[in-house]
Amino acid sequence: MRLALSAALLLTGLSAAAADTGKDPSGTWLTGDGRAKIRIDRCGPGQKLVCGKVVWLKVPNDGGAPRTDLKNPDPKKRARPVIGLQLIEGLKPDDEKFTGELYNIEEGKIYTVSLERESEAELSVSGCMLKVLCGSQTWTKVPDVNQQAANKN
Repeated sequence: MRLALSAALLLTGLSAAAADTGKDPSGTWLTGDGRAKIRIDRCGPGQKLVCGKVVWLKVPNDGGAPRTDLKNPDPKKRARPVIGLQLIEGLKPDDEKFTGELYNIEEGKIYTVSLERESEAELSVSGCMLKVLCGSQTWTKVPDVNQQAANKN
């Protein structure tokens, strides 16, 4: 009985995971303005949430030094390098999308966002600040940064 129940739970979990793949935003995405690439991965308990960090910048240096989080409202965080910085932390599944908060390095502000796969190659990113200032952009799927480096050799 226990074995049958465990197998049923495992199969249910596998089919739910398979159903999630269509909306799963995991991968590396070029932002709408082409200035950054964000790596999005599953995270959190049971890998049900999504998190994302900066893995590439079109202009990675500022005056010869790596770009830092200069506009962060917390002065202690302004020296953090932008590459590797977590912008998306723990977005939750919500129907066909993931919702939560995204940190915008350019402004040092946090936005309420939703990420939704438009297609295999496109991710719609919609967000609002204070539920009034809203906008959206489409991110394009690109090869992982490590794959790009390997392809250059």
